[in-house]
Amino acid sequence: MSENGTPRTRLRSESWLAGQDVPGFLHRASLRATGFATPFGEGRPVVGICNSWSEAVNCNLHFRGLAAAVKRGVLAAGGVPIEFPTISLGENLMKPTAMMFRNLMAMDVEESIRANPFDAVVLISGCDKTIPAQLMGAVSADVPAILLTGGPSEPARHFGRDLSVGTDLWRYTDDLRAGRITMQDYHELEAAWIPTTGHCNEMGTASTMACLVEALGMTLPGSASIPAVYARRAARAEEIGERAVALALEDLRPSTILTPDAFHNAITTLIALGGSTNAVIHLLALARRVGYELQLDAFQAVAGQTPVLVDVRPAGEHLLVDLDRAGGVPALLHALAPLLRADAMTVSGKRLGELVALTPDGDGRVIRSLDTPLKPVGGLRVVRGTLSPDGAIIKASAASPELLTHTGPAIVFESIDDLAARIDDPDLAATPDSVLVLRNAGPIGGGMPEWGMLPIPQRFLRAGVHDMVRISDARMSGTASGTCVVHVAPEAAAGGPLAAVRDGDLVTLDVPDGRLDIEVAPEELARRLDQRPCAPARYSRGYGALYAAHVTQAHEGCDFDFLADSRAEPPPRLPDGLFSGWIGGW
Repeated sequence: MSENGTPRTRLRSESWLAGQDVPGFLHRASLRATGFATPFGEGRPVVGICNSWSEAVNCNLHFRGLAAAVKRGVLAAGGVPIEFPTISLGENLMKPTAMMFRNLMAMDVEESIRANPFDAVVLISGCDKTIPAQLMGAVSADVPAILLTGGPSEPARHFGRDLSVGTDLWRYTDDLRAGRITMQDYHELEAAWIPTTGHCNEMGTASTMACLVEALGMTLPGSASIPAVYARRAARAEEIGERAVALALEDLRPSTILTPDAFHNAITTLIALGGSTNAVIHLLALARRVGYELQLDAFQAVAGQTPVLVDVRPAGEHLLVDLDRAGGVPALLHALAPLLRADAMTVSGKRLGELVALTPDGDGRVIRSLDTPLKPVGGLRVVRGTLSPDGAIIKASAASPELLTHTGPAIVFESIDDLAARIDDPDLAATPDSVLVLRNAGPIGGGMPEWGMLPIPQRFLRAGVHDMVRISDARMSGTASGTCVVHVAPEAAAGGPLAAVRDGDLVTLDVPDGRLDIEVAPEELARRLDQRPCAPARYSRGYGALYAAHVTQAHEGCDFDFLADSRAEPPPRLPDGLFSGWIGGW
């Protein structure tokens, strides 16, 4: 019974821990062996703390301290905290790309939750692929869950300005290639670049996903933008630990929160942030985990009515710490209120509209109003056509306006190695009007790496050219800018039209009309595809072979085809009374 005398919902952990039998004995004894003196199985929720800490991921290096803070909150609320590890994903070091391992981490998280006696879980994640991976795993397990992001790093200070981790890296790399800075300058930048732990401090994929977690309702308000090294980050971790205990008792599950309304709010927030194109893939995959067939057209529709309001790099000038000082995501949601679906439930136990009503206005500078946006509607666009029948994405808010309608001859690169070998070749038959095309970098062909922001040929950089139209079946970093069309589907390795492009073919990008076309007759395209030799399998064993055999295309979220819609598979629970006769029979 509960404290007020009403029947208490049986906790999931009690299937493991409440039985007076051999399994119950063994389960309780095993936990006591880890140092617990707690009486288990008596209505105290067990909260799993899913920690993606790793020394190979600098973004996540402070997670042991955050996990300790979560434990304090769980204990204060009367729960039992149990920390467990999963694999950790970092975009910088993992090869060929962290994206290839997002689904593996999601499986790790899901099965760890399913297999253990957790009544709720706190997910601790930072670097960009860890956030969607943990969400995907948690929603598939559908045990009450709340996410704690690690926060952005503090900016470095160099060349007289605060530096962003990615956006300024691309800028100064171009300066080096153009001869505007020296290699000594570049080495000094390297030494200063990342002064603290935490994820990228501009609106890259990690920051974008952290903000979208708030819009989805899967964390407490104001959590996304607190810098990693601030004391408020640990305090928020403690509050999230306390809330996790309540989630267990309320049985408030991700499937209740991640509704079509929640995804609408997340897409609206994505556009207003000027956020990463990677978030499109992650939201598509996450929606399919709850049985919601989210389509690219939903992004196009929302982008058509939502302006960019957040003045943070690469779409603007500021950094995440400035967004935090301006009121963070709650202030942005307040500004977006007329475009949001207020009835969406959140892990706070309140609906989004209730939270927005309690939030003051933003500062009007870093967070603009709908009446005074940073950039007009259409910051993210879907383009389709003879080169991308299933769609492709362009972040128009970070592109050059004069290139949003452009026709030019293709220069084709078969792989990233081909690109690296030839992009700065003085004999490359390219002009500033050329369209640079990279293929075999999609989910099957390359694991979907962040190669979509193809470099500008060095001789053009030195002549003052700062942008060209670039097209690929790869992703691009959320920290990057430029007229880059990415996620072309179907990809070249799956037989998409991108595989048939040849040097000199005219390619037309028409963002206002939503088109991406190759000026080649359909029958000629078909003939080229028929004659194109089959590419050898990239992997013959292990996870790589599993990935290539089952990954879906970019417009479907690049998830595994066998992991969609987990509603048919409820969270596991040991049968009541299992082996209960053993003790009595001894």
